[in-house]
Amino acid sequence: MPDKWVDWNKTTRSRDYRGSSSFATFMIIGPTCFFLGILFAMFPYDFPLLWTKDPIPDTYLDQLEVHLKFLHQSPPLIARVLSIMVGVGFLGFFTKLFKASESNMLFDGASLVLYLIGVGVYVANIVKGLRMVSAGAWHRDDFDPTTVSARPGDPLTGGEVVLGREDSLKVMAASNTILALVLVGVLVLQAGQWYAERKDNEEFEKLEKMEKSGSSPSSPTAEKSSKKKQ
Repeated sequence: MPDKWVDWNKTTRSRDYRGSSSFATFMIIGPTCFFLGILFAMFPYDFPLLWTKDPIPDTYLDQLEVHLKFLHQSPPLIARVLSIMVGVGFLGFFTKLFKASESNMLFDGASLVLYLIGVGVYVANIVKGLRMVSAGAWHRDDFDPTTVSARPGDPLTGGEVVLGREDSLKVMAASNTILALVLVGVLVLQAGQWYAERKDNEEFEKLEKMEKSGSSPSSPTAEKSSKKKQ
């Protein structure tokens, strides 16, 4: 990887290292937990669609549709808060990856990839599904629930295939589950960075104690230097 992206001389003990205890990490963990809380609040609605074999009554689908309409038609302030939280997460990633160390590229780079996947799932599936629900696409006179077909020239669907109401709501529920797993992956990687830094600090403290006690650890570099002296 080019040196302009990675500072190979930077370690976890460097002064300008932005690790798990930096404020940028909290800018990542905060929005991630915020979105996981929203998804957890949606889980009671998604559970009957994905995790049970019982037939789904139309009354439940009507109730879920009303709930999703209420979410999508909420005041603009709600959408702005969500956008701000997404932006805060990106700002945290870009801060940690500016003149990144090898640890930053490994953990924060992978976390950024998962975060981008989550944003893609949200925009491509969840937002589009909310627009369909809010517009009442399945209650149109020209919609036939027994067929699955594309609608060329339709500004709502963009000419894409329109599924039935139950199938579309299942896709949205599955998207929520995928998004939750992706966000949990971000938290796992950030926790992995904290654990790697902890082990690195323990090893460094061991080396310092051994140097103070007068015994030097055996390493390939030390062995080579001792052979040259002989």
